[in-house]
Amino acid sequence: MSITRSLAQPHRPADEAPASQILGLATQALRARRLAEVEELRLAIQWAVIHGHPRDDRDPMVTPGGDGTPSVREHAIPELAMARETHPATTRALIADGLDLTHRLPLTWAVVEAGDCEPWVARKVAVISRALLTDQVVKVDRAVAKAIAGHAPSTVLEIARAKVIEADPETHRAEQERSRHQRYVSLSRSDELGYRHLIARVTAGDAAWLDAMLDRIADILATTMGADHNHDELRSIAMGWLARPADLLKLLLDHTDTDHTDTDHTDDEHTDTDHTDDEHTDTDHTDDEHTETDEHEGRPAWVPEHLADTLDKLAAIPARRLAKMRGRGRLFVHLTDDALRTGTGVARIEGLGPIDVRQLAEVLGHADVTVTPVLDLRMRRRVDAYEHPEVIKDHVWTQTGGDCFPYTPRTATRDNVDYDHAIPYDDTGPPGQTGPHNSGPLRRRHHRTKTHGGLTTRVVGPGRHLWQTPHGQAFLVDHTGTTRLTGDQAQAMADAIDDGVELYFT
Repeated sequence: MSITRSLAQPHRPADEAPASQILGLATQALRARRLAEVEELRLAIQWAVIHGHPRDDRDPMVTPGGDGTPSVREHAIPELAMARETHPATTRALIADGLDLTHRLPLTWAVVEAGDCEPWVARKVAVISRALLTDQVVKVDRAVAKAIAGHAPSTVLEIARAKVIEADPETHRAEQERSRHQRYVSLSRSDELGYRHLIARVTAGDAAWLDAMLDRIADILATTMGADHNHDELRSIAMGWLARPADLLKLLLDHTDTDHTDTDHTDDEHTDTDHTDDEHTDTDHTDDEHTETDEHEGRPAWVPEHLADTLDKLAAIPARRLAKMRGRGRLFVHLTDDALRTGTGVARIEGLGPIDVRQLAEVLGHADVTVTPVLDLRMRRRVDAYEHPEVIKDHVWTQTGGDCFPYTPRTATRDNVDYDHAIPYDDTGPPGQTGPHNSGPLRRRHHRTKTHGGLTTRVVGPGRHLWQTPHGQAFLVDHTGTTRLTGDQAQAMADAIDDGVELYFT
């Protein structure tokens, strides 16, 4: 009886054999997956070993692992990453963890090699203990090796963290102090509906006050926006109010009640009645008193005068000026002509992702917008100079859509990339070497790897970049992502572009 057939039939008590078979296969699959991950680690370690010596004085070496692990050629890592179809940083982390396990955590590595634990847990232990010296990490290795095969991952990681502190308490205290300066606030990429996460690392006290303030604003908004908004939604809206301090202060002042009576000042009043001369003097200035009352009319008595002045100053400054303290910004929005004409469809904002066209107003907010002309990508822009003019940078960036390194996410922004000549610029070469036909945007690390790591690249069409590695791998990066090519396909594509022909494989 096949497993598929038995699963399709109604459950009967007699069908115990297929169920037992499924459980057995599940256990086998678990072990096979673990051993496959072990093999990945072994291959990464072997790659590091055969690239453990520099080719020349200009070939940089890096030590991905901790103290006591060997170095590896920095520019050898990206080629292994391409073979694994990952970003170089991901493969660098795999090499680092593998070297740590074999050189610093051998007892734990033995359990991993046997397939008796989850490799990712052991890799996490390697990361946690990486700052320790070789003689210090022994304590972590012994404790983790005893626990990793039988305890839950969270328990193993707690043991590892505790042993790291025991092994080097001074460094742990220094790390605590250093972490005080590692606070941040960052934004995630836009999701498919046009929303983003705001992530912050703040002190526990600031977090509590911020949480309370958001609750307070949400409670006020619940009374002004109607009952069709849940509390979490109102807290999200409240976060937006924090960016408009003048509006927020007014909202809080208008909706904060306080019981104010004159009974708190009875002692002062009696004191004043003793000074009858002063009273008569004050009564001579009744006009000033009335003027003062008129000036503060409408301001709650409990609001300090300096706060009212501050609020007036804030209210007089346009919100866009407060938000533009850091200078002007550029927003690249990609739209189709149909979306522009109908006002419906999808817009893609670089650095944010795709959103509904109707959400553009939410992204732009109160900003002053200057619309720049749309580039005509059909133009053959070329210059003779080595430097890329801004118009060519815009053309290359728009045509490519991001970093053109294989298997790299398109999350880089235009200002954070170098514009690399695919065929190196030659001072004595022909005119027109700089242009979209010979240029690709690369992050600085990828640019260095391409220049010094033996990689070659060609622009084989608008937004199409052909890459070849020292060991014969070939990849095409275009709007569809990264595609692996055979050596013959890569050579045919390079030869065709030399003849002015764009070659496509299906």
